[in-house]
Amino acid sequence: MSENKNPHEKVEKNVGLMAVLIAVAVSFGGLAEIVPLMFQAEAIKPLEGVEPYPALELAGRDVYVREGCYNCHSQMVRTLRFETERYGHYSLAGESVYDRPFQWGSKRTGPDLARVGGRYSDAWHRVHLINPRDVVPESNMPSFPWLEKNQVDGATVTRHMSALKALGDPYSDEQIASAAEDVKGKTELDAVVAYLQGLGRHAPRGGQQ
Repeated sequence: MSENKNPHEKVEKNVGLMAVLIAVAVSFGGLAEIVPLMFQAEAIKPLEGVEPYPALELAGRDVYVREGCYNCHSQMVRTLRFETERYGHYSLAGESVYDRPFQWGSKRTGPDLARVGGRYSDAWHRVHLINPRDVVPESNMPSFPWLEKNQVDGATVTRHMSALKALGDPYSDEQIASAAEDVKGKTELDAVVAYLQGLGRHAPRGGQQ
């Protein structure tokens, strides 16, 4: 029997080679999608008014990520009418320029939080985080009572801001130098509430456009 010289068959029978070629194909596909975005102004420039997180909000964001809030809450309003009617203007890349990593997500056990800033009072958020069922009886969100007791570590916030500046975030030396003082005496609950109240405050108003 003559040797089969079909190159596709040889690749399919060689698991190692197949894995390498798949990885190459996926890499090129990813680059084709990502690289153009790196040169689009709306993806790399912040929206008007969007600035790096102040010290307390940055600390709150860190707690938000640490507690895994992104597992149940997305921060991305899609360009669908039923979403924009409920949450507001669809999300834009320029809103998340200073998010490392961004919190867009795709899981929604709870509502999207991209536009939650200003919708509720600080007091409501505090009660909701300590025991969600006190304000939303049907909520299945876990309680976070320890946030009220844990103090924000000013030294950690200062180091984080310095690292972000090294990555390109335009923090001033004065902002970094005052970070520890800005969060002095604040709890993690204070920080998370400050972070939530800042979400979406610079987003375009209205629904889908």
